[in-house]
Amino acid sequence: MDPNSVPVMILMSLIGAALIGTLMMTNTALAGPWAKRKITAAFTDRIAVDRIGPFGLLIIVADSVRLLSKELIVPEGVDRPAWDLAPLLIASSALLGFAVIPMGNGLHLADPEVGLAYVFATASMASVGLVMAGYASNNKYSFLGGLRAVAQNLAYEIPLILTGASVVIFAGSLQMSEIVAAQSQTLIGPLPSWYAFVNPFAFALFMIANLAEVGRNPFDIPEATEIVAGYQTEYSSVYFVLIYLGEFIHIFLGGAIIATIFLGGPAGPVLPGIVWFLIKIWGVFLFTQWARSAVPRVRIDQLIEIGWKGMLVLSLANLLLTAVIVGVIA
Repeated sequence: MDPNSVPVMILMSLIGAALIGTLMMTNTALAGPWAKRKITAAFTDRIAVDRIGPFGLLIIVADSVRLLSKELIVPEGVDRPAWDLAPLLIASSALLGFAVIPMGNGLHLADPEVGLAYVFATASMASVGLVMAGYASNNKYSFLGGLRAVAQNLAYEIPLILTGASVVIFAGSLQMSEIVAAQSQTLIGPLPSWYAFVNPFAFALFMIANLAEVGRNPFDIPEATEIVAGYQTEYSSVYFVLIYLGEFIHIFLGGAIIATIFLGGPAGPVLPGIVWFLIKIWGVFLFTQWARSAVPRVRIDQLIEIGWKGMLVLSLANLLLTAVIVGVIA
């Protein structure tokens, strides 16, 4: 078959998308029902799942069967089209972002020149799903959760993008492969020139803003207990699974972005690139679970104030300082 023919290109694209989707869904299945419980139990000195299968791993199968076999309860008065579409949008928006993430060993579905802008755009689509779930549920607590989600994402997405833009200034490109290639040199001795080492302040800002984007403590306000479960209160069965799945896929997408623009992507010694990539995104996942167990939740007014008066100012200062440094060096 001619590799340049349109049918072959479409076929190979579908196979590549299936491989990447399966890889990330497998990681999500491992993280949600099992690893989350194990990590939280370790932090809080408790015993997590350990009875169902070796190390409790079969809890993944048990939870899947249990949740998918439950009745899908549709409350009265919901806006049915929006209510049905919201879980699909929340889950699928994060999966789309992995299309431009270089994972090593040829696992790179697409490499557009605006790759970083694309991945930010697809990740932010989840906000639309949260709003739809909130207002379509005909529930005041769900509506409040949706409003909180929008306010939070607006407050922290701008600092997130501005901090990412400082990396673009260093790399001179929005293309993900170019950003990874720009980190392939050494900084001092054996220390790689990853942007987490070049600009640790930007790395810290991005990590904090990412916690808000994925809804982890201290920023898990949209689903806080005082509003029941927020935007997902009225969802059950497979719809709840999709929302829960979307939450963890977004955590791994955040980890993939951090690994790509701050930690050298799939780069690393000895081990294959895909292994290093997975180690890095699981490292970010571990950090989010540590924050969930160790950091107290802030109030909604504090959350907004931290975003607009703290993170935005610091991210603008970081962007300006980065531009000045790069301008002087160049």
